[in-house]
Amino acid sequence: MQLTTLNPARRAPSWRGLLTLALLLCGAASQAAPESVPAPAAAASAPPAAVSATARRVYEGTRGQLLQIRTLLKNQDSQASVGSGFLVSEDGHVLTNYHVISQFALEPERYRLRFASTEGQEGQLELLDFDVRRDLALLRAPAGALKGRGALSFRPVERPLAKGDRIYSMGNPHDVAFAVVEGTFNGLVERSFDPLIYYSGSINSGMSGGPVVDEDGQVVGVNVSAMFFAQQMSFLVPGDFARQLFERSRTAKPMNTPAWPRLREQLLRYQDELSARFIQQPWSSAGHSRYQLPVPQEQFMRCWGRGTPADSKGLEFQRSQCRMEHAVFVSDAMQTGYLDMSHEAYDGGKLGAIRFAKQYSASFRNERLGRNDKDRTAPFCKEEFVERDGLPLRAVVCLRAYRKLAGLHDLSVLVTTVDASTEGALGRFDARGVSFDNALKLSAHYLEGFAWNGKKTSASR
Repeated sequence: MQLTTLNPARRAPSWRGLLTLALLLCGAASQAAPESVPAPAAAASAPPAAVSATARRVYEGTRGQLLQIRTLLKNQDSQASVGSGFLVSEDGHVLTNYHVISQFALEPERYRLRFASTEGQEGQLELLDFDVRRDLALLRAPAGALKGRGALSFRPVERPLAKGDRIYSMGNPHDVAFAVVEGTFNGLVERSFDPLIYYSGSINSGMSGGPVVDEDGQVVGVNVSAMFFAQQMSFLVPGDFARQLFERSRTAKPMNTPAWPRLREQLLRYQDELSARFIQQPWSSAGHSRYQLPVPQEQFMRCWGRGTPADSKGLEFQRSQCRMEHAVFVSDAMQTGYLDMSHEAYDGGKLGAIRFAKQYSASFRNERLGRNDKDRTAPFCKEEFVERDGLPLRAVVCLRAYRKLAGLHDLSVLVTTVDASTEGALGRFDARGVSFDNALKLSAHYLEGFAWNGKKTSASR
């Protein structure tokens, strides 16, 4: 499963691009990866007329607070992206996703923000604060610009929804028109590091940052992401995180300089919590007959496996891959703040030692570790032969530094066993956006997951 951020809709260069946008959702490391359009929803258990009447009533009751959020070029009226948002105060405070306004946040000298109401009223917006971890941003319109339009309130946390409750997502999909989408609340996503609401409804790009309300018109969540090539599987930031951002930053001064320092501060706090919680978890067993291989607890990761058929005549292997399904969106080119790991266990008894060594070495060499680019440095790597309880290992540890987020790095650890002539295991661990100290702790924790599982057999020494 892969979650994809509902990026603000971008202007397509041709009819082919428009067709692609119509068929696919854009998506988060980070950002823009397309996703298939959900099929029509199955008939609801309630009579269709009653459901339609409720959706109309909810939309009419909230349309005055619903906005489209546009990112425009600084000196032109050409829009770079569009998303959605909603009013949360009579003073013009507006909530949306961080990824909707990320271009302005990172390059305010190149972009500006504007709103458009359901009636066509337009005006400027300023950025007060954001929560990059939860993909939220707080904006404000000039004094009096949105006076008299009212504000949406939040459903109290002491009144939780029940699975199956009707909720209503609103926004402006693909810059076509304001819309209301009826769906159901299905609780929180399992094995997610931060809470995400699983919403059974069809939300599309351009609806990012729009409100999702209950039948009383109170906000329960904020549109944020969907799943690749799935139907009616969308995800919402719980409304209480949006409420907290509004309450702590409603009087903040506007941000007029690039947001990198604030991003760095928030990401450093986040990676500390992520690293500490991951290291506290004991390793699970891979079930290999010869080696103990590190497999994480699936508290906030999912693991998938595959292997060669039983009648395979060449190199036999079993592969396991585990990854967090949610990343922190920084920009269209950068997602960070997640862990990813895999291992492959090889049996080359049918190949012989020479052919096995050739394929085993090639597998190790084929691992890509990144390169020098505008966001990160080239990897700096160190290789050593180490032992874990007598098991000899070849280990490579690499770090790539972030250019605009000082103190953050991408960590890659490659490990391979070197104890047998026709058998072995290769593991890889990646941590995106961690401090140097946490990179050392995570590397040590990963190496501790390797050991013997029983005794060596003389045939494979």
